[in-house]
Amino acid sequence: MDLIPIGEAARRLEISASALRYYDELGLVPPAARAGGRRMYGRRELRRVAFLRIAQRLGLSLDTAGAVLDGPAPRWRSSIDEQIGQLDQLVARAAQAREFLVHARDCPAEHPARDCPTMTGALDALVDGVTTVDRLAGKATAPTGLSGLPGSSR
Repeated sequence: MDLIPIGEAARRLEISASALRYYDELGLVPPAARAGGRRMYGRRELRRVAFLRIAQRLGLSLDTAGAVLDGPAPRWRSSIDEQIGQLDQLVARAAQAREFLVHARDCPAEHPARDCPTMTGALDALVDGVTTVDRLAGKATAPTGLSGLPGSSR
């Protein structure tokens, strides 16, 4: 592949030319060359930009993506392990939120936070100091979220 100017590179990867300049400033994707003062990109550089675009779309930080691109293996593997841990926590919170919402939706009570025995029992346990928000939200190691309370068969 021949070198292409910044505008063409931006169009191909559906990114702004200013983003390419920013990546250059950060040292993430320096152009392969300059011609007439314009940044020129080859396949290697475009692959790096494509990698950054995917990483950002997935919510990964530029620091992590940059480490994978250029850092020593122990550094980027550690960075990825940290990101995986954060994603695992996010997935767990999403599952807990889903369980909470499904319980509320499927509860035959007109107003679950007021009339559902399972939910009011959980709320009373919090008000009485028997449990904590984190435990009710399922963040503790023991199953103490709504599904773990007596009377919660849903």
